[in-house]
Amino acid sequence: MAAHYPLTTRADARRNRERILSVAYQAFADDPDVPFTTIGKLAGVGAGTLYRNFPTREDLVLAVYRQELQSMVDSVHDLVTEYPPLDALRVWLLRLADFARVKHGLGEALQTAAGKDVAHEADTPVAEAVAVLLRACEKAGDVRPGLDAADVLLLMGFLWSRAAGDAGEQQTRRVLDMAIAGLQ
Repeated sequence: MAAHYPLTTRADARRNRERILSVAYQAFADDPDVPFTTIGKLAGVGAGTLYRNFPTREDLVLAVYRQELQSMVDSVHDLVTEYPPLDALRVWLLRLADFARVKHGLGEALQTAAGKDVAHEADTPVAEAVAVLLRACEKAGDVRPGLDAADVLLLMGFLWSRAAGDAGEQQTRRVLDMAIAGLQ
């Protein structure tokens, strides 16, 4: 007798997956070495549910990375309508810095072949998001015309190596202000 599988994922299964991803993002941010099974416990799901959704720790890490990156990219248009363009750029870049901090915490999984492919996939949407922000800033007269998004991302590379804590946060904001002044 052939097994019958639903054509769509059940709502509770989707909620479990979303809860696991949400909990995992915060858990990896707090402790990059958090045990895989601890994430399941924090999400309130059993080991079977955790492993059914994410057979390996690497699968979970890459899913978290993809989801958070997509959320970052998707937020650009909302930021441009919510803030003046230059503020939207600043807010987005600071969020990208937080994301990069967590990304570094995802460590080994992003160093595998699959992880490198996923990280490489991110280059284009991130550059496109920055380009949207730069066009809005250029239209408002906040930055000089003709800036290249890839160049701006390279310039903003300091954001990925910020020190932890309040001192690091304050330094990041000061250096970001200097970098943005260079774009004007």
